[in-house]
Amino acid sequence: MAEIKNYAHVEGHPDLVRDMNSGAIINRNRNAYDRAKKRAAEAQISRDQIRDTTRDINTLKSEMHEIKSLLNQLVSNQ
Repeated sequence: MAEIKNYAHVEGHPDLVRDMNSGAIINRNRNAYDRAKKRAAEAQISRDQIRDTTRDINTLKSEMHEIKSLLNQLVSNQ
Protein backbone atom coordinates (compact mmCIF):
# COMPACT_ATOMS: atom_id res chain seq x y z
CA MET A 1 0.00 0.00 0.00
CA ALA A 2 1.31 3.47 -0.88
CA GLU A 3 2.54 5.65 1.94
CA ILE A 4 1.01 9.13 2.21
CA LYS A 5 3.68 11.82 2.46
CA ASN A 6 3.24 14.44 5.14
CA TYR A 7 5.24 17.65 4.59
CA ALA A 8 5.69 20.78 6.70
CA HIS A 9 6.99 24.06 5.32
CA VAL A 10 10.35 25.24 6.64
CA GLU A 11 9.98 28.73 8.09
CA GLY A 12 11.90 31.38 6.16
CA HIS A 13 12.59 29.05 3.22
CA PRO A 14 9.72 28.94 0.73
CA ASP A 15 11.27 26.16 -1.39
CA LEU A 16 12.03 23.82 1.51
CA VAL A 17 9.74 21.32 3.21
CA ARG A 18 10.33 18.73 5.93
CA ASP A 19 9.21 15.18 5.34
CA MET A 20 7.50 14.43 8.64
CA ASN A 21 7.97 10.64 8.23
CA SER A 22 11.77 10.71 7.79
CA GLY A 23 12.64 14.19 9.09
CA ALA A 24 14.49 14.97 5.84
CA ILE A 25 14.57 18.50 4.44
CA ILE A 26 13.55 18.52 0.78
CA ASN A 27 14.12 21.32 -1.73
CA ARG A 28 11.07 21.40 -3.97
CA ASN A 29 12.57 23.97 -6.36
CA ARG A 30 13.37 21.87 -9.45
CA ASN A 31 15.32 24.70 -11.13
CA ALA A 32 17.66 25.02 -8.13
CA TYR A 33 18.16 21.25 -8.19
CA ASP A 34 18.99 21.30 -11.91
CA ARG A 35 21.44 24.19 -11.41
CA ALA A 36 23.14 22.33 -8.56
CA LYS A 37 23.48 19.20 -10.70
CA LYS A 38 24.95 21.27 -13.54
CA ARG A 39 27.47 22.90 -11.16
CA ALA A 40 28.46 19.48 -9.82
CA ALA A 41 28.97 18.13 -13.34
CA GLU A 42 31.06 21.17 -14.32
CA ALA A 43 33.16 20.79 -11.16
CA GLN A 44 33.75 17.12 -12.00
CA ILE A 45 34.87 18.07 -15.52
CA SER A 46 37.24 20.65 -14.05
CA ARG A 47 38.70 18.08 -11.60
CA ASP A 48 39.15 15.61 -14.46
CA GLN A 49 40.97 18.22 -16.55
CA ILE A 50 43.26 19.11 -13.64
CA ARG A 51 44.00 15.42 -13.01
CA ASP A 52 44.77 14.84 -16.71
CA THR A 53 47.00 17.91 -16.88
CA THR A 54 48.85 16.83 -13.73
CA ARG A 55 49.34 13.37 -15.22
CA ASP A 56 50.71 14.92 -18.44
CA ILE A 57 53.11 17.13 -16.47
CA ASN A 58 54.35 14.17 -14.44
CA THR A 59 54.92 12.19 -17.64
CA LEU A 60 56.90 15.08 -19.13
CA LYS A 61 58.98 15.39 -15.96
CA SER A 62 59.76 11.69 -16.06
CA GLU A 63 60.75 11.85 -19.73
CA MET A 64 62.93 14.90 -19.10
CA HIS A 65 64.66 13.05 -16.27
CA GLU A 66 65.30 10.10 -18.59
CA ILE A 67 66.70 12.42 -21.31
CA LYS A 68 68.95 14.11 -18.74
CA SER A 69 70.26 10.73 -17.57
CA LEU A 70 70.99 9.67 -21.15
CA LEU A 71 72.80 12.94 -21.85
CA ASN A 72 74.89 12.52 -18.70
CA GLN A 73 75.82 9.00 -19.81
CA LEU A 74 76.84 10.29 -23.26
CA VAL A 75 78.99 13.06 -21.79
CA SER A 76 80.68 10.78 -19.24
CA ASN A 77 81.56 8.20 -21.94
CA GLN A 78 83.56 10.71 -24.00
